[in-house]
Parts: sequence; structure tokens; C-alpha cells
Amino acid sequence: MLKLTRKTEYALMALRHLSNLKEGEKASAKEISDTYHIPYPLLAKVLQELSKQRFLEPVQGARGGYKLRKPLDKISMTELFEGIEGPLGIMDCFFDEECEIIDSCSIRTPIQRINRSVRNLFDGMTVLEITN
Repeated sequence: MLKLTRKTEYALMALRHLSNLKEGEKASAKEISDTYHIPYPLLAKVLQELSKQRFLEPVQGARGGYKLRKPLDKISMTELFEGIEGPLGIMDCFFDEECEIIDSCSIRTPIQRINRSVRNLFDGMTVLEITN
């Protein structure tokens, strides 16, 4: 089953929250956590990862927080998924160089087609489309 993890859900919630702020405003991890009842430690890690991926700009200081660095219509869902979760695919074997049966796998080609279709779908979808 292909499903979003909590990290991706929280990333989408935080991005939506930040996109609804007025120009130049920022929000703290605590504010977002309290607003949506998201566990603060996990949200803080997600926000740090979004900053590392350059989707957010962290603002340092006592009144610090986060603001969008990149508009949501410029972030594909593939970029977000891979920034938070790692490579996008439905089976680990395509990312695991150690797979012992990859060369003789009888479902490799159909799974590759599914992976391409899923990736194409998310490549053509922006975070704005999901959070709007």
C-alpha cells in the first residue's frame, strides 16, 4: 500500500499554514504544533528537513520561526516526498543495491512501469494543488 507517512502529512500541514501567512510573516514550530495538535518534536524535525531541502527559510532569534522560501506552486509533490521520505517508489528493491534476485525478478518490469506512472503523477502535481 502506498501511503503518506506522518512526516509527510505534517510537512503538508506546515507548508499550508505558512502559505496562509501574510507577506514577510513567519510562524514558529510551537505555533504550528499547537494549532494543529502535532507532536512538537516530530514537527520540529520535519521543519528542519524542509529548511535543509530549501523549501523553508529558518529565521533565528527569540522571535524566530519559519517562512516559505519557495512558493507552493513551485514545489512538486515528488520533490516534497523525496525531500522528506527519500526515493519515491513502491518497492524497496529498486533502491537497494543489495537485492540478490533483482536480475531474475519476474515482476521487475511491471513494477518499474507502476513506479514511472506514480512518479509522473506526482511530478505533475504541486504542493499548492494538494494544500489548496
